[in-house]
Amino acid sequence: QVQLVESGGDSVQAGGSLRLSCAASGYNYKNNCLAWFRQAPGKEREGVASIYTGGGSTKYADSVKGRFTITHDKAKSTLYLHLNNLTPEDTAIYYCAAGTRVGSSVFSSSKYNYWGQGTQVTVSS
Repeated sequence: QVQLVESGGDSVQAGGSLRLSCAASGYNYKNNCLAWFRQAPGKEREGVASIYTGGGSTKYADSVKGRFTITHDKAKSTLYLHLNNLTPEDTAIYYCAAGTRVGSSVFSSSKYNYWGQGTQVTVSS
């Protein structure tokens, strides 16, 4: 059974940094897509960053390019999201997701089979 568990969410001031972690178990990583999504109050869930475990290709939402970095440690079976230069607009619950047939639609939440429970990131001005 696949299980994804996020951690690392916190309350920080604008301009601060965080590292989110997503520990996975029971998941076959071979050339699959892992991603981070976020959902702010009253807004739809949106894709933030994705990475293919086979070739390591990544994609970022325009709103986080240059500030966030997604990485994957295969040995630790852990996905990370490094968040830098945070703004209040980054406040949301962040979720990690894993999919086996995502294709090019890496920011389409319906393509993902497995989800974590979420971790809260709050950025104050």
